[in-house]
Amino acid sequence: MRRNDGKFMNTPFIMDHPLIQHKISLLRDKNTGSKEFRELISEIAMFLCYEATRSLPLKEVEIETPICVTKTKVVSGKKLAFVPILRAGLGMVDGVLEMVPAAKVGHIGLYRDPETKLPVEYYCKLPCDVTKRDVFVLDPMLATGGSAIDAINLIKEKGVTSIKFMCIIAAPEGIAALTEAHPDVQVYCAAVDEKLDDHAYIVPGLGDAGDRIFGTK
Repeated sequence: MRRNDGKFMNTPFIMDHPLIQHKISLLRDKNTGSKEFRELISEIAMFLCYEATRSLPLKEVEIETPICVTKTKVVSGKKLAFVPILRAGLGMVDGVLEMVPAAKVGHIGLYRDPETKLPVEYYCKLPCDVTKRDVFVLDPMLATGGSAIDAINLIKEKGVTSIKFMCIIAAPEGIAALTEAHPDVQVYCAAVDEKLDDHAYIVPGLGDAGDRIFGTK
């Protein structure tokens, strides 16, 4: 994908594995309860994390098995940090930590103004060594892209240079806005939906992810 100024934007990675698509169908169902919804969000986040960490560097080490001494590979390079956008992003944290238990977790609090549809920041707490880490921003829904863009802006202001964004469902408008604002940030998602409605909700979507995760209205 090329921008107007001739520079390339990253093409989003869409993880269309059959098991993920099956779980997304269950997420979309309005009759799915909060407990199952949370479990599904966590499971899909785990799958996404598997793919988003595919490019992690490796180094060769020597270990001793019960049979013999051998050379094998372990992850090397920068350590990781996961930064959920509150509050819905919290639903993805357990799943990604199952994959990378040693990662640190930061938090960014943003809410969408009901009138302007723009994100408003109310909280930002990142690991003290965040500049030395590969950062993965988490939010189940990428709608207008405003919250994701603002969250990544905040992280970049701290000096972070390696950032990826993980979501479960995205709208084309959100992908376009995010990749335009941050062409250096790779986007990973499980499904790209049709559009945004007049209230900036993803169609067909799954409703308000935060409300469905925490059982609120």
